[in-house]
Amino acid sequence: MHAIVTGGSSGIGLALVRRLAGRGDRVSVLALDNDDLATLAAEPPTPSVHTAAIDVADRAAVYGAIHETEAAQGPCHLLVTCAGIVTPGRFWEMPDEEFIRHMDVNYLGTLWPTRAVVPGMMNRRSGAIVMISSFAGLLGVYGYGAYSPSKFAVRGLAETLRMELKPYGVHVAGVYPSDVDTPMLAAENKLKPPETFAVSGTAKMQSTDQVVDAILRGVSRRQATILCDRSSATLAALAGAAPWMARMITDRSVARAVGSG
Repeated sequence: MHAIVTGGSSGIGLALVRRLAGRGDRVSVLALDNDDLATLAAEPPTPSVHTAAIDVADRAAVYGAIHETEAAQGPCHLLVTCAGIVTPGRFWEMPDEEFIRHMDVNYLGTLWPTRAVVPGMMNRRSGAIVMISSFAGLLGVYGYGAYSPSKFAVRGLAETLRMELKPYGVHVAGVYPSDVDTPMLAAENKLKPPETFAVSGTAKMQSTDQVVDAILRGVSRRQATILCDRSSATLAALAGAAPWMARMITDRSVARAVGSG
């Protein structure tokens, strides 16, 4: 099997790349040309891992890289879009450029790889596409005015393509992790407003291996919605069935944080 993983040089993506390569799959990593990719390239040689240094928001670069990786590794059987950014902050304090950058990387960086592999998968009538959204793509969260809408967009894309591609034998899933123990979360925590910590402070941190387990299990079971732990599943069910209650709980958390500030 040939898997393409965007953002596969760090965090969830890197854990997934190592897991897939370890079980003998051919893996192509599309990631920024930075220290993370250099570290991955410096690891003991793994013939099945192919790397391409690109910005996933660059449509032409993504199409070119996927064409090259499929020529080298064979048709893509599994695409997992892990590349993403998050810069928390209060809506009125963030520059316009951050809103554009989040949509470019998180949404378009999911869209372009998907557009590149879908025709081949449809022709072969097989394949799976897994889009990493976020719990903030299920429920709006204080301090995520740039991030959350971009992840809602990923969710909308995943749900739409699930319906469109299912008749062609192509499975599409969205993944909605909460806080995951990654370098990105460590950097994000330095910028979170107190109200954001108050809302998300009760969420149990997930490991990258836990998320990878959920992804692989979800693909094998052809699940459309992949949640990574019981608490996330409970909160997601609450947000869907009783959104007023979810809003009440989060509003109270914000009010307490504002009152103590």
